[in-house]
Amino acid sequence: MRNFVRLTDRTQKEIYDIFKIADEVAQGKHKDVLKGKSVVLFFPNTSIRTRVTFEKGIYLLDGQPILFPSETLDKKEDLRDVCGYLNNWADMIIVRHKDIHLVEKMAEYATCPVINAMTDSNHPCEVLSDLYALSQIREDITGDEYLFCGKRGNIGLAWKEASEVMGFSLSQCCGKGYEIEGLPVFYDIYEAVKGKDIVCTDSLPKEVLEDFKNCQVTKEAMDMANEGAVLNPCPPFYRGEEVSEDVIDSWYFVGYGFKKYLLEVQQAVMIDCLRE
Repeated sequence: MRNFVRLTDRTQKEIYDIFKIADEVAQGKHKDVLKGKSVVLFFPNTSIRTRVTFEKGIYLLDGQPILFPSETLDKKEDLRDVCGYLNNWADMIIVRHKDIHLVEKMAEYATCPVINAMTDSNHPCEVLSDLYALSQIREDITGDEYLFCGKRGNIGLAWKEASEVMGFSLSQCCGKGYEIEGLPVFYDIYEAVKGKDIVCTDSLPKEVLEDFKNCQVTKEAMDMANEGAVLNPCPPFYRGEEVSEDVIDSWYFVGYGFKKYLLEVQQAVMIDCLRE
């Protein structure tokens, strides 16, 4: 039994082991791994893709999902006491909450696996799913050159975690003042995309759009990337903001097809966490 709070909780080999489990899930294996087990989930009402795929994944593994809103964890009761009671009944806990320290505390106090379904500091399952999707179409995902376009936030920080574990090269394109520490930074998309294979984005708050006016990913910009390059924006994306209309309608965009793998990958993460 082990937790999944950060991508750096796993080695490169262990990430590939999760990919193998995802392959097996797609082949119809592991169907009853959660039989007789209850999975307690804490999710905000606004979650769509992550919540649907986790709940459906639990159902397909023959488990019982028990859902609470994330704010349930913000009440006065100490987390060690919340977990003390859940330890009697929960076989796994999946948490989507702004504060990663809260998730880390639950992982400390719970006697069952705790999975991070998103915080303000990272989004490990989302990026893990993207890496798995890339592995289906790229010869070597560790040899590709990656570019993240966006401000310092949970998606960019999760891609940084991924680069640290998998060993691939990652750069950032952003407005000045929004840099992720430790990454090579570009402030113009046309310079940033040169030599890149995988371009990832994150949506931007309205108030910072002007600061990122030179960072919008367009089809013209993607034409300057390496041959075979792909654009993988993190949903929700907004046409005309971090990405242009024409690039989303182009062959570079792989977003819809990539997200179908969320189901198998999150099932694989749950299976992996239950292994001794």
